[in-house]
Amino acid sequence: MSTPVETTALTKYYGPTVAVENLNLTVRPGEVYGFLGPNGAGKTTTLRMLLGLVKPTSGRLRLLDSAPGPRYLDRVGALIEGPTFYPYLSGRDNLRVLADHAGVSRSRVPEVLATVDLTGRAGDRYATYSMGMKQRLGLAAALLKSPELLVLDEPTNGLDPAGMADMRVTVRELAADGCTVLLSSHLLAEVEQVCDRVGVINEGRLVLESTVAELRSGGTLRVRAAPFERARGHLESRLGVARVRVGDVDSAIDLHVDAAQAAEINHGLVGAGLSVSELRWREPDLEETFLRLTGGGVSAD
Repeated sequence: MSTPVETTALTKYYGPTVAVENLNLTVRPGEVYGFLGPNGAGKTTTLRMLLGLVKPTSGRLRLLDSAPGPRYLDRVGALIEGPTFYPYLSGRDNLRVLADHAGVSRSRVPEVLATVDLTGRAGDRYATYSMGMKQRLGLAAALLKSPELLVLDEPTNGLDPAGMADMRVTVRELAADGCTVLLSSHLLAEVEQVCDRVGVINEGRLVLESTVAELRSGGTLRVRAAPFERARGHLESRLGVARVRVGDVDSAIDLHVDAAQAAEINHGLVGAGLSVSELRWREPDLEETFLRLTGGGVSAD
C-alpha cells in the first residue's frame, strides 16, 4: 500500500528563524496519526508544506508515494486553519461549487453533508452558521473527493462537547473505511481517544513518535501510609531511593515499580507497623507525557 505521509529531513526557515528542522515523519496506511506540539512548535507549518501551501527550505516529502507536482493532491482532502466559503451561498451550494471545481459529481454533496450531520442546515446561508457548523462544513468539503488521506488541523475547533464526540466518531469511521487521517491538535484528551499513533514536535523537531499505549506506559504505584516519613524510609530501604518519589499531593508516595509488586509492597508496609490508606496503580496520561517531553504548555499554533 502507498505510504500516506513520509518526510525526510524536512526543513523550513523564515529568514533566520527555524520553523521546522530535519523532520522525519511517517504516517502508516489506515491509521489516525495525532500531531502534537505547543504553540509555535511547527505543526501548522508542517501541514502547509505537505499540502504545497508553503515551500520547504530543504528536505523531501511525499504523500501517497507521490512527490509534489501535477495532481499531487488528487487523493488528499484537507482542512487547514479556518475554512472559508461564500457567505451568501448556502452550505449545500458552497459544496456544489467546490464539487464542480474539483470535477466531483454533485451526488457527493448530500453524502458528505450527512457524514458531518449538516443535512438539516444545508439550505441555510453560510453567513448564518456558527463556528462549529463552519468547521463541519469545512470537513465536508475535505471529504468531497473521497480522499485516501485526510489532513486535519484542529478539527474540533469551535465544537461543543457533543460536536467533539461526533467528530471523534466520524474520524474513527473514516479510518475504519480505509482513509488515513493526519490530525493536528492541542486537545490531548481528544488525541488520546481517537489516535493510533502520536508524533510530538517541539521547537520544529520531532521529539517522539509512538503509539498512544506506549506513551502511557511506565506507570507508578501510588502509596499513602502513616507515619509518612517512616513509610518513605521503609520503601527507600526496600526498593532504593531512585524508585521512590514524593507525590504531587500531600502524603503521597509514587513508586516506580511493576504493578504486580503491589501486594508484596502492601504486605511489607503492614508488617512494618505502618497504616496503609491507599495503594493505587496510576498510568500516566498523554498530557503528563507531553509536558515532560516539551517542558511547556499545551496550545495550538
